[in-house]
Amino acid sequence: MAKTVENDLFDAALAFVEDGDDQDTVFKQVSDQLLVAGAVKSDFYEHLSEREKNYPTGIDMSVVNAEYPNVAIPHTEGEFVNVRKIVPIRLKKPIEFANMIAPDQKLKVSFLFMILNNDPEGQANVLAQIMDFLTTSSAETLAKLFGADDAATIYNVLATSFKK
Repeated sequence: MAKTVENDLFDAALAFVEDGDDQDTVFKQVSDQLLVAGAVKSDFYEHLSEREKNYPTGIDMSVVNAEYPNVAIPHTEGEFVNVRKIVPIRLKKPIEFANMIAPDQKLKVSFLFMILNNDPEGQANVLAQIMDFLTTSSAETLAKLFGADDAATIYNVLATSFKK
């Protein structure tokens, strides 16, 4: 049986519901809060934005379930972060991300799983864990996560459902 992650990859103080009109605004809002929390270094925002431009992270979830919103998994190199966490971010309105698989395709994304990983060897592992969660969780669990209007609900769903 997979072990449930309690306060390992998720932190109740690092779950967000954001209301930005574009990627840059949301990245800046969240980066500022992560900096205050001590989770990232001062140059995190710039490197996160630059990496997303060069290596897009939008994921078309319709291949899993047409009812699910598209997600993105933005991240940057470990040298710009201080912790190993997944930061869930529910967007109040969808924003555009380039598709990870086909960068010329633009996706409207409603949920972010921002990876903060100060262990460079573990980045692919965390990404794989997120993809596993998205493809194996029940429709009920994902509906509750994607429909959450507050950070506490987002954290609770992930802390009790995300398998390590």
